[in-house]
Amino acid sequence: MFETVAVVGATGAVGRIILELLEARDFPAKQFKLLSSKRSAGTKVTLKGQEITVEELTPESFAGVDLVIASTPDDTARDFLPYAVEAGCKVIDESGYWRMKPEVALVVPEINPQAALDAQGIIASPNCSTTQMVVALKPLHDAAKVKRVIVSTYQATSGAGLQGSADLEAGSKAALAGEEYDYQAFAHPIAFNAIPQIGSQKEDGYTSEELKMVYETRKILGDESIQVNPTCVRIPVSNCHSESITVETERPVTPEEARELFSNFPGIEVVDDLDAGVYPMPNNSNGRDEVFIGRIRRDISHPNGLSFWCVSDNLRKGAATNAVQIAELLAKHQS
Repeated sequence: MFETVAVVGATGAVGRIILELLEARDFPAKQFKLLSSKRSAGTKVTLKGQEITVEELTPESFAGVDLVIASTPDDTARDFLPYAVEAGCKVIDESGYWRMKPEVALVVPEINPQAALDAQGIIASPNCSTTQMVVALKPLHDAAKVKRVIVSTYQATSGAGLQGSADLEAGSKAALAGEEYDYQAFAHPIAFNAIPQIGSQKEDGYTSEELKMVYETRKILGDESIQVNPTCVRIPVSNCHSESITVETERPVTPEEARELFSNFPGIEVVDDLDAGVYPMPNNSNGRDEVFIGRIRRDISHPNGLSFWCVSDNLRKGAATNAVQIAELLAKHQS
């Protein structure tokens, strides 16, 4: 059991779910310390029957803390988490800042738990769009070695934080009323629209979000040879990311074999009955911790290809749940 666990970004969209999960899963800790920006400091939060006052995050905040779970912007993670490491804390970070640092473990517990157990200092949790995809890829990679992935994402507005969700709701109301709305989280209207850019422009016309899927996938699966071609799109759905994935493997994997591989892998639920109109959708995946897979079919353009549809709650398995699962793994193996 950890003595003191600190949650950084406790009042944010992901931070709130982290607190819900720590309570619902009865995480083993004697006390919790909640940290946030100066703006949210002073907020009262009830956690496991205790009323806790949220404190402002400072370099001195980590004294006496054993474990830190952080969900903050990249610059906050960059500036403050080294203080937690210096204080001797184990640190689980949701931001993008530390993920690709060679010395930092990038962990999805169903895939590479040992990386978390061996880690010194910061353990990074992957980008939400990467997380659900690598969970789906892992059983295929173990059975038939994944060579190439073509993925198109359909990402919910909650991935842009609380303001993203507010923009969708207010922007939709304004559009229906024929009124203007000043979007804060998006460069274009998201209501009744699709925006084929998430993140900033990077090399070869890809965005930062897309390149995260390339490099994080290779690091988590431990295979630099895997080729990933992503297109990331923001759509007017409030929560849960959807992905259309086509995989090329070294040998053919039939849809029947794939269903068995997916069904036997922890954290995956197969929802696949096209005749009955049964498949994963954001509306039936919301608030769940699993990665849902359906529309499993042969890629008719390639003999070693397999295509499927993948949906997961980006605020849960894509962020909060994965971080809490890492924390539970560390707690289970605490010496």
